[in-house]
Amino acid sequence: MSTSDLQQNVQDSVLTLTLNRPDRLNAFSGEMIEQLTKAVKEAETDDNVRVIVLAGAGRSFSAGGDVKSMDSRSASAQDMYAHLGRMNDCILAIKSSPKPVIAAVHGFAAGAGFNLALACDLIVAADDSKFALSFSKVGLISDAGGSYFLPRLIGPHLAKQFFFSGESISAKKLYELGVINELYSIDKLQEETMKLATSLAAGPGVAHGMMKKLIDHAMTASLDEMLEQERITQTMMMTTEDHQEGVAAFKEKRNPEFKGK
Repeated sequence: MSTSDLQQNVQDSVLTLTLNRPDRLNAFSGEMIEQLTKAVKEAETDDNVRVIVLAGAGRSFSAGGDVKSMDSRSASAQDMYAHLGRMNDCILAIKSSPKPVIAAVHGFAAGAGFNLALACDLIVAADDSKFALSFSKVGLISDAGGSYFLPRLIGPHLAKQFFFSGESISAKKLYELGVINELYSIDKLQEETMKLATSLAAGPGVAHGMMKKLIDHAMTASLDEMLEQERITQTMMMTTEDHQEGVAAFKEKRNPEFKGK
């Protein structure tokens, strides 16, 4: 299905959501954000979708906020507050989704475009792609969760350096820092992303969702809290069809056929 600012395609249980404003380097419009949030939320209960991939049409993943629409003479504080509220809803939808979400980044990911990728569970990128937290270049602070995600990945000192400078960061540098999971040449990016996504889609979907929830919760929880959450969750996981299938496959020396149930 195609819409003006977002393209959607489902193949092999993988939902690919492609940001579709290539003439503006996929800078976020209100319509794009709302469509993306809606698509991610609908995928939560769609049994035909087990993994979500976010990508960008044209030359780049996303330039982030549409700077041309930020002119203070035409955009009120109320408008900006509402826009950021929509962006926050999108970030929260990605983080709360029980489905793994992969960002496939090529070209440039700047500002909120970078932060959208950080909100995903995994990032794969073209080896020549560039990233930037360019908010300081226009006298702004990071939004879309950047000041939450990045310090947890690379520590506060390096995060501050990136935020203060606003300079571009190579994909290789972010790969070395552990922000990016995999790097591929641009001509292999789509193929390798789909290999990863379909591999995850064939896995135990309920377990993946619970792993995502536990790991995200662990960033702010105590050890005591995590031990108890693991205890409760593992007890529940023992009752899933995927667990029973995994045990049966192990005993029968075959590959499991998980159903995500």
